[in-house]
Amino acid sequence: MSKAHVIGLGKSGIAAAKLLKQQDWEVILSDAKSSAELEAQQSELSQAGITVKLNHSLTPDASLDLIVVSPGVRWDLPALVEARNRGIETIGEMELAWRYLKSIPWVAITGTNGKTTTTALISAIFKTAGLNAPACGNIGHAACEIALQESKPDWVIAEISSYQIESSDTLAPQIGVWTTFTPDHLNRHYTLENYYQIKAQLLQRSEQQVFNGDDPYLHQVGSRDWSNACWTSVDGKQNLLGNLDLGVYIEGDWVIDRGEKVIPINILKMPGKHNLQNLLMSVAAARFAGIDKEAIAQAISTFPGVPHRLEYICTWQGIDFINDSKATNYDAAEVGLVAVDSPVILIAGGEAKAGDDNGWLQRIKEKAAFVLLIGDAASAFSQRLSEVGYSNYEIVETMEKAVTKAAEIAPQYEAKIVLLSPACASFDRYQNFEQRGDDFRFWCQKLE
Repeated sequence: MSKAHVIGLGKSGIAAAKLLKQQDWEVILSDAKSSAELEAQQSELSQAGITVKLNHSLTPDASLDLIVVSPGVRWDLPALVEARNRGIETIGEMELAWRYLKSIPWVAITGTNGKTTTTALISAIFKTAGLNAPACGNIGHAACEIALQESKPDWVIAEISSYQIESSDTLAPQIGVWTTFTPDHLNRHYTLENYYQIKAQLLQRSEQQVFNGDDPYLHQVGSRDWSNACWTSVDGKQNLLGNLDLGVYIEGDWVIDRGEKVIPINILKMPGKHNLQNLLMSVAAARFAGIDKEAIAQAISTFPGVPHRLEYICTWQGIDFINDSKATNYDAAEVGLVAVDSPVILIAGGEAKAGDDNGWLQRIKEKAAFVLLIGDAASAFSQRLSEVGYSNYEIVETMEKAVTKAAEIAPQYEAKIVLLSPACASFDRYQNFEQRGDDFRFWCQKLE
């Protein structure tokens, strides 16, 4: 019997372990941490014949035939490097799912920002067209959960991060979509060029490619690297690169695909120019898949947006509370500020990431009446705000205090919006950005 070791007792790791067990592998599933919740999962999985080791670090073992890593596990972990050097096959959970689902066409969406909204929108369009097209990866199901299902989908719509591409050597989608590219995850990928090359691998293996032509970096390298791809632009046909016959763009109030009016842009309910770009890339993917205009229009007119990405929570005394917890870096948080009306009370902070914060800080000066700082980054953020001459801020530390204070001061600054857009990872106080957004929602609803 073949033996596999799966690292990471999260959604992806559990699904990978179950898939391997279903295929008659001997499976060990390990996690470096331990908690009451993990112990409960350990007990449940052991009943299914899966050995679970907590507080455990992998030591490469000659008896292993396969190692599968969850997305959050560093690819350059010394134990994984040693395993690869010893010839033990080492792959990611997404690659494992691909091996069991590669007879089905995939749409793979990657990029620094915009992935989740674009993935959800593409999935909604495909489903409206009558296709079984679940979203998976960084959104919805783990990819291996799709592979475990008895009835296989018509399409797989996968949001794929650089971490997942890095550990997926053979994943080759029918359609690859690249949303944006800005510095992120450099603590893991070290250089911008390395980060770019990792993402480029996925698009190079895609049969058809869709690119955001309004992204400065992608636009810069477009003619050099992607001359035959489909490019999109909010700013019209004159801004297109690549094969102009494939381009999707906005002209007047219409989305134009290959010279044909597809849908009016006013049916999209989500705010912001960036969401128009997400719309164009989704339309391009849908048209490549042969989906008609009517299904696209119906899906987009009823699409509510994505939880934790400029998500409307409530209105309290005339003030709208908006959850943008998924803005986990400076660029995403800048996009959030651009999308809402000013003046705004901004809640920011968490676990800081490396990156260029200048654009974000400039946008704060333009649009934020006051900034409330939470989490581990609060002190560093306060220093940066002072350095750029912005003094309307306060360190409040917790989400509860931030929401309460925001509600209190919004009227005096005539702010109609309170925006949680952290510009940070969530791991200082929360398990993930979803839990952080849910905490924001909880305290907003307490106001009511």
